Amino acid sequence: MAETDPIPLNLTQSDRRRGVVSLVVALVIGAALGGVVGLIAGQTAGLITAGVVAGLLLLLAWASARRTLWLRDGTTVVARTIGSKSVDLRAAERLELMVTDVRGIRTVGLLVARKGTSINLALAMYSGTGGRELGILVLRKLADALARSENPAGLVFSQLLVAQLRAEAKGEAPPDRPLYRLGSLAPTGRLAQRLKPEAITRFVASLD
Repeated sequence: MAETDPIPLNLTQSDRRRGVVSLVVALVIGAALGGVVGLIAGQTAGLITAGVVAGLLLLLAWASARRTLWLRDGTTVVARTIGSKSVDLRAAERLELMVTDVRGIRTVGLLVARKGTSINLALAMYSGTGGRELGILVLRKLADALARSENPAGLVFSQLLVAQLRAEAKGEAPPDRPLYRLGSLAPTGRLAQRLKPEAITRFVASLD
């Protein structure tokens, strides 16, 4: 693969079944709210409310399903939803580790930002003792790009991803891998939280 070839960074692939579920949910919620408004303000207001609510929910579901990420030119993370935005890891002003916990699924992501543009890149997703992680090639490319970052935190995250690759090469189970262990440090019951940089630095320094 050439250095200029874009590398997909999506942790999950689009699912047609999920799209159908989103459509049904949007229609049900829209109809329910429209019915409530219709009882209060009349049939016309109810129909308008149902249409607007269902339309907005469908737009959000479509944008979420359309979201794709890739690594361009070896160092630039690009995200596309309705439009597109990009952040060059070499010049990133912010590099932070984010942990989200939704319905028992914990996602460990790297937030990269520069000049008001931010992208949250999911590195791994865990449920129980299993989960899904970005592939070996992707993590290797990200580690190389982060090592070239002007941001001091880039080297720390690069070493973290290298340690993740080593753990996978050794055949360690997900709970024993660095990303899983870091995600477990975040308190439960919070939708999204940022791990403190000093905690990440200490954790990476403690790895073999």
